[in-house]
Amino acid sequence: MNILLSVDRTTDLPSPTDDAIQVWVSRVLSQAVDLSGEMPEVSIRITDSTEAAQFNQTYRAKAGPTNVLSFPADLPPEAASGLLGDLVICAPLVQREAAQQRKSEEAHWAHLVVHGVLHLLGHDHQAPAEAKRMEALEINLLSCLGFPNPYETEQPPEGAGS
Repeated sequence: MNILLSVDRTTDLPSPTDDAIQVWVSRVLSQAVDLSGEMPEVSIRITDSTEAAQFNQTYRAKAGPTNVLSFPADLPPEAASGLLGDLVICAPLVQREAAQQRKSEEAHWAHLVVHGVLHLLGHDHQAPAEAKRMEALEINLLSCLGFPNPYETEQPPEGAGS
């Protein structure tokens, strides 16, 4: 699937390649929605904790950084645009959460990109039924991409310290 993807990095911390992100976004779009009109367009900003905290405070009135923020485009249908919206992903938080959850950084990055794009498409997890549907979509999409269930963490080997 062809998409217009813009990835802007404002941190030197490691993050996935644009090609990897393109694959993840394309998978969500090809399985989750019929986009037979304009070419889909998504912008992703990979940032540090300070900027992520500023976005979180400004747009959600919450202190501190969050792992992913989604900003769906709110365009009238007559605009005939494929713009889906923007994501902001906090690289240091992705690293920290991956370590805490005992999963690879790549798997966590993929999960957050999939999660964010689903938000751009109108999915939510505020109500329990919505959360269950969205989590099932995430699990399925990530499985198709070769990643494990993001809601299960690996257990440490027996006898290993935590």
